[in-house]
Amino acid sequence: MTNSKTSDEEASIGIEERRLDEEREAAPKKRRGFAIMNPQRQIASMGGRAAHAKGTAHEFTPEQARAAGRKGGVAYHQARTGAGRCSSAARLVVSVVV
Repeated sequence: MTNSKTSDEEASIGIEERRLDEEREAAPKKRRGFAIMNPQRQIASMGGRAAHAKGTAHEFTPEQARAAGRKGGVAYHQARTGAGRCSSAARLVVSVVV
């Protein structure tokens, strides 16, 4: 048995590909990701500038930033390894041993 396509199959595949290409070109390009967020980012940016100008904006100290990074790293590791799924009794034993 051969794996070659007949000329009718090749022709129908070519027509289908051309039709899909035409549909892609005709359809309006949808905005995704950060492109959708652009208006939200502008509004948030204005709020941040206003808070800094007013003096009420929070700025992280190096210690706070370090603690936040450590907390995020631990959460990421637990989610990837499933370490966060152990029982509270097991966590208590681990915390007592450490």
